[in-house]
Amino acid sequence: MLVKTFGSAIHGIDALLITIEVNVSQGQKFYLVGLPDNAIKESHHRLVAALSNIGYKFPKRRVTINMAPADIKKEGSAYDLPIGIAILAASEQIESDMLGDYMLMGELSLDGGLNPVKGALPMALKAKEAGMKGLLLPKENAAEAAIVEGLDVYGFEHILDVIAFLEQRETPDKVMVNVHDKLIETLNQYSFDFEDVKGQGNIKRALEIAAAGGHNVIMIGPPGSGKTMLAKRLPSILPPLTLEEALETTKIHSVVGALQSGTSLITTRPYRSPHHTISDAGLVGGGTYPQPGEISLAQNGVLFLDELPEFKRSVLEVMRQPMEDRVVTISRARVTVDYPASFMLVASMNPCPCGYYNHPEKDCVCSPGIVKSYLNKISGPLMDRIDLHVEVTPVPFADLADAPAGEKSEFVRERVIKARKIQQERFKDQDKIYANAQMSTKDLGIFGRLSEQGNALLKNAMEKLNLSARAYDRIIKVARTIADLDDKKDIGTEHLAEAIQYRSLDRESWGS
Repeated sequence: MLVKTFGSAIHGIDALLITIEVNVSQGQKFYLVGLPDNAIKESHHRLVAALSNIGYKFPKRRVTINMAPADIKKEGSAYDLPIGIAILAASEQIESDMLGDYMLMGELSLDGGLNPVKGALPMALKAKEAGMKGLLLPKENAAEAAIVEGLDVYGFEHILDVIAFLEQRETPDKVMVNVHDKLIETLNQYSFDFEDVKGQGNIKRALEIAAAGGHNVIMIGPPGSGKTMLAKRLPSILPPLTLEEALETTKIHSVVGALQSGTSLITTRPYRSPHHTISDAGLVGGGTYPQPGEISLAQNGVLFLDELPEFKRSVLEVMRQPMEDRVVTISRARVTVDYPASFMLVASMNPCPCGYYNHPEKDCVCSPGIVKSYLNKISGPLMDRIDLHVEVTPVPFADLADAPAGEKSEFVRERVIKARKIQQERFKDQDKIYANAQMSTKDLGIFGRLSEQGNALLKNAMEKLNLSARAYDRIIKVARTIADLDDKKDIGTEHLAEAIQYRSLDRESWGS
């Protein structure tokens, strides 16, 4: 007897519909075809034990299983449930007219229990797109899949519960999630707040500008000056995730299996902070079976690279193109996948190997030329993509002890949101531009015009401070953001003057 059930395969961050065909006929062999990986081939042993332990039998006949389309590689143990149900139906141990209405996914334990799977959200989206009535999957994944409206989602703990549902002996409650309420509930739920930061007013101002314009930023300062502490608080001043951004971010984390059990939706902007020993594939994605990397897990959020010069140069260089294109393409002999990579890069570094170059109290012990050599570990093209260079100095003890609490993140975020709305209106007719940081040279000619006084100020700064040519566009972009924060249509000299401060590493005198 031939029976079909439906599952799903993950390709990139999207899902594909997989039809599982099981035929039980005369004979004694077991065949599993359709490009399954080893984890799927091992399902034979899990199914024999699981079905035996719940009172059913694995057919002692010829069992042929085809996973179509046969030219797509199938991976993982999540196909245990649809294969097991199809085998029971094909061997006439269960009867159901509902197999064509539902997508089934889940890993079986030897006692028939259902273990969670990766990629529940993309699977649910595909089930809805394919016109299916619902999705049956492990209970731990149900809340995640239930954020897809118009799809009946049921979560089960055991295969016997699935069988009872398909034979219409039991009807469990559908899993329901109110997505909009979830977003509103967690609007201000951040573990870190700018209110906790004492002093460092100029650094907080720079991070506010970075958040308002989507600019990448690097902080240079000695150990213990607060670089990491400040970076952790940056997500709390970014605009709240839109529903579309939340779904996209959740899909990526779902595919990797990075969602906590029972989590339905990522509602706060992600913050990723990989160690400097990370590999190329770990940062941008890839591997034998391609998976998203840290830059994709930071989608719509912040990627913090602490001690930037300590990262391998090859790792940093592979990040350059995704920073421009906001997407990373992983190409292998058999497959090519695209992962989104729209993130804010925040980096930190010591000014020199000993950490005390330009320190107000401690002397640098590095020999001449070492400071410049240390900075040269970061390539010019990568530094080109960082708009703000901020020098961080330690906060004196008196300021730590007596300074009042800082401004709350929610008040800073209000100013950031207001500036972002101005940019949304400005770029509403532009593709792939959502903030000032993405402006091209052509866009700068339209939206970044300077007055005669502004041109004179910028020219004077370039000459007096020995700024490199690459600083020119960056200064104008940052000045445009500062003007937006000030709710000014035109870039004023005061906006340019502040923007010029944030090009420390472009000065030829730095490290000399």
